[in-house]
Amino acid sequence: MASSVQMLSPDCLGKPLGPFSHVARVKASEFLFIAGQVGADRDGNAAGDFDAQCSRLFTNISAALASQSASFANVVETTTYLVHSQDIPKLMQWRAREFPRLFAGGAYPPNTLLIVGRLFREELLIEVSAVAAH
Repeated sequence: MASSVQMLSPDCLGKPLGPFSHVARVKASEFLFIAGQVGADRDGNAAGDFDAQCSRLFTNISAALASQSASFANVVETTTYLVHSQDIPKLMQWRAREFPRLFAGGAYPPNTLLIVGRLFREELLIEVSAVAAH
């Protein structure tokens, strides 16, 4: 069974308040659950600023997807954890700049954004987990 993914934003929910869709309709034979990825390389070295951590964590998600012969086209949901609410504008700017490259045609998956007290290491500012249909 080949996967079929539709990103939808029904009129009854209004326009999404950011680069995401309200609903992902998925028909798939299996799912991939990508653990929360952070802005650190495989040796655990954290990237510098917020933008660098965003770039690194999405590189990590891409590597996890590729390890299972998948890509961002397979991602049907993400959850974002931010340590500082004042980083929301930075996140939205990063997404506006990079998501068109990652998610072809503006088919952005549903996303839940949570503000948390901290992540498992003090220097980490953002974490993103993902679900992909394959």
